[in-house]
Amino acid sequence: MTQWSPSATPFAYRYAAPPAPPSGRISTSRREMTNILIAAAVLTFDIAYIELRTFVFGGVLAAVAFGATAALTGFVFHELGHKIAAQRRGYWAEFRMSWLGLGLSVFTSVLVGFLLAAPGATMVSGMADRRDWGRTSLAGPVVNLVEGGAFAAAGVALTAGNLLGAFAPYLLLLGFFNGWFATFNLVPLGPLDGRKVLSWSAPVWGVAFAVSAALAAGTFALFFGYIRV
Repeated sequence: MTQWSPSATPFAYRYAAPPAPPSGRISTSRREMTNILIAAAVLTFDIAYIELRTFVFGGVLAAVAFGATAALTGFVFHELGHKIAAQRRGYWAEFRMSWLGLGLSVFTSVLVGFLLAAPGATMVSGMADRRDWGRTSLAGPVVNLVEGGAFAAAGVALTAGNLLGAFAPYLLLLGFFNGWFATFNLVPLGPLDGRKVLSWSAPVWGVAFAVSAALAAGTFALFFGYIRV
């Protein structure tokens, strides 16, 4: 998820940020690293808890390993996609966690058994062009789609070839989590990525949302055996 900072944008969001780095330079800070590590750790717990509670395969260590992989690919790489896309265009961009969003993710995963995650956002300073916002916002879901597609393809290949059959469900589930993260973030509401992508290009948003939803639904169906490979 991306978020506006100074007020020279259609949807103003106040945020005190340092000047943008030179165009093309990728930078970070200790504060950003701390924020993203805390958020990733909380999401790892959330996903591992849901995996143990709902799917029950592999034990605690396997669930934690799965949770960490899902958090890394679904969340961390998603935010890095936003960050790199913005900084390549010459804007300051860093991730900031949301304690409220992280608390909501723990609440929904533990009490409901469903992950509703809004762990924070990549804050971008000085961006006012709708095309830049659209492309920067789209970068995160595209990362999820590439990763989710790769996980799904690997899971299908292992299942079809009767190779490492016990590992295939994990890959399909990783494909689902990436598809779900992409779909959720492309909903065109509030600070979610979909609002900026839709504001830039309705056709691009429509295709991205449809592909994300298809990936999430397809890997979900494959995982539970509704579609036989």
